[in-house]
Amino acid sequence: MESSTRVLAGAGSETTPLLGSRNGSSNEAASYNGIPSNAIYTPRNGTADTEDGSPQAGAVSNGEPAKPGVKLAALLPALAIGIFLVALDQTLTIATYGKIGSELKALNSTSWIATSYFLTLTTFQPLYGKLSDIFGRKSCLLFAYAVFGLGCLGCGLARNIVELCIARAVQGVGGGGMNAVVTILVTDLVSLRERGVWQGYINIIWAAGMSAGAPIGGLFADNIGWRWAFILQSPIALIAFTSVYIVLHLPHTDHSHWSAKFLRIDFIGAFTLVSAVFLLLFGLDNGSNEGWDKEITYIPLALTPVLFCIFVLVEAKVAKEPFAPGHVIFDPPLLAAYGANFFGVAGQMGVYFFIALFFQAAVGLSATRSGLVFIPSTFFSLSGSLGGGITMRRTGKFFWLTLTGYCLALLGCVPMVIGAGQRSAIITIIGLAIVALGSSISITSTLIAIIANVAPEDTAVAIACSYLFRSLGTTIGISITTATLQQMLRVNLAERLGGADRAREIEEQVRLSLDYIRKLDPDVAIIVRKCYAIATQWAFVPVAVFASLALVSSLFIKEKKLDR
Repeated sequence: MESSTRVLAGAGSETTPLLGSRNGSSNEAASYNGIPSNAIYTPRNGTADTEDGSPQAGAVSNGEPAKPGVKLAALLPALAIGIFLVALDQTLTIATYGKIGSELKALNSTSWIATSYFLTLTTFQPLYGKLSDIFGRKSCLLFAYAVFGLGCLGCGLARNIVELCIARAVQGVGGGGMNAVVTILVTDLVSLRERGVWQGYINIIWAAGMSAGAPIGGLFADNIGWRWAFILQSPIALIAFTSVYIVLHLPHTDHSHWSAKFLRIDFIGAFTLVSAVFLLLFGLDNGSNEGWDKEITYIPLALTPVLFCIFVLVEAKVAKEPFAPGHVIFDPPLLAAYGANFFGVAGQMGVYFFIALFFQAAVGLSATRSGLVFIPSTFFSLSGSLGGGITMRRTGKFFWLTLTGYCLALLGCVPMVIGAGQRSAIITIIGLAIVALGSSISITSTLIAIIANVAPEDTAVAIACSYLFRSLGTTIGISITTATLQQMLRVNLAERLGGADRAREIEEQVRLSLDYIRKLDPDVAIIVRKCYAIATQWAFVPVAVFASLALVSSLFIKEKKLDR
């Protein structure tokens, strides 16, 4: 794993243009970081960011060439902390699901700890693209930090699973902006051919956060308690907020009243989208816990496509400033890239969600040790992301690189299935590393494909829409793989334990708390662990399907020269 020093240094190069001049001081900035000036100081569209998010050619905050030295040193940690924190939070919760579910007596509802977060993250990420154009990049980023920090505090103080899920939903509102706004800023300021490299640096920060999250979460859960893993994120978010507020200054060009800006927001589209996603997740969760033949399951699932159709119509016919316009969503090359994002992330995050539970329930590792299994995969993720960016910079191409990434992600499912069946930590970790390598390559190259295939004026919206598809993939991937795992666990326990009543009792207790396995007779505990392993194997079926569909979608991505 890369050191934190290198992570921050890499991140700095991407945000330098926010403070540097487009003319006189670019060389000074380049020497400050040891990076060629044309890689970071020439905006892709020849314009600079402004406070309201609109471009203004050659603008600087005070009309003078900016001096990057002190300001840059203060800004880089702020942006890096934000990306690192939101990534850390995602895997931190993965390693603590078992402890949280056991303490709150709701292990069978732990999937909602993730889905409630990704529900709001999914709906607000595409909004940030348009909101940053209306209210400004800085304002949106500060809002995201503040909301995320409040959500973290709420998670730590939650008294039950319902309060925890509500707080996670608040976190998701902030988490969406902590990713999307920074990505939009970097894309505005970096040449297209260099963009993949700088996305690699962003992904280094992201991967470092994800790799640290699981071990830290497990360590807290096993020692001082899972609540502190959330509470201690709040002051870190405050530090990031304060740093950005003090250091980042962009010129104002839109002086309209805030109420006029507020009226430009596509509220109807946002409402229909959140309703559709909520009903989808609600139906999937009830299907795995209550049964697929229940009204509480199939009615929400039946209403979901209806609401998605309404959402599309609203964006195409009603919204004056849609955050998901039809010409950006349905353009064939862009739609192919969005589809690859959706299916690729669905498979990857589906694996990340249940693999930690597999190591605890089937292999018998502690929360801390199960968190450590993510470290090797993180190294491969870092290598794939940065290596993919360098490859695109040298070749100017992304199509075959994208195909290679998704092929690796699909190939990695094979050792993971074998490892799950044998309850082998080593084989499973190898498969996880291959999946991480392929996924990191493809997630970087598909972003470049989207930017290359969209008009410059639609770049911010297109990037925000890509986050929408990624987030939808995350929520649906987690829900479907979890539903598959729980259903197969239920079936295998009933078959192997004998006696429907006894099997049902053990099944309910195991799904409520992993600690229950340790209280069982040794022979019964072995059977339960084997059932978890078999259920995990079946959970890889939808993962493999998602990976295959991502590969098929990537075949329709259109190659474009990276010369903008």
